[in-house]
Amino acid sequence: MSALSALPFLKPVHLRSPRSSPGGQRRHTLPASEFRCLSPEDAVSVFEIEREAFISVSGDCPLHLDEIRHFLNLCPELSLGWFEEGRLVAFIIGSLWDQERLSQAALTLHKPQGSAVHIHVLAVHRTVRQQGKGSILMWRYLQYLRCLPFARRALLMCEDFLVPFYQKCGFEALGPCEVTVGDLAFVEMQHPVRGHALMRRNSGC
Repeated sequence: MSALSALPFLKPVHLRSPRSSPGGQRRHTLPASEFRCLSPEDAVSVFEIEREAFISVSGDCPLHLDEIRHFLNLCPELSLGWFEEGRLVAFIIGSLWDQERLSQAALTLHKPQGSAVHIHVLAVHRTVRQQGKGSILMWRYLQYLRCLPFARRALLMCEDFLVPFYQKCGFEALGPCEVTVGDLAFVEMQHPVRGHALMRRNSGC
């Protein structure tokens, strides 16, 4: 059993039991809301959401399609997708990093011996924005990381206007990030994910 499936707060919320159709057959229903790690097969859906979310704002995406496939092949356990009735509506993709702060190399590398989870991207489908889904998904992702024995903290970089959002999620600003993308500059932020033994005992980890 994966760590993800063992967590009660990440288990799917199902629709009501399917009713019989007039012909006597039961209609199949998908979970109303399901959280699971992503796979390479989800890459295109991920990229479509990310492209629409970021290109209109910054003109570029944190991860391109080949990079999404790269991370979902190397470390799918560090991703989390939110599916509603089988459709991806929000996601997070992360990888491991082994330095105190992020560097340019962190954009493309996964360091299996690292203890910091670098969150590359969080994106929500345009049709379900302004519903708090980004905050909910980040909360669930951080709970999941607390059940991974190698994870000590989460790191991310964001533009200034997103700092308040991540602060509300419990991240603290570390200062300007070394990483730049074109003309864009970023703030680096971190969130500790250890020191929650009671929570881990009560969550089935």
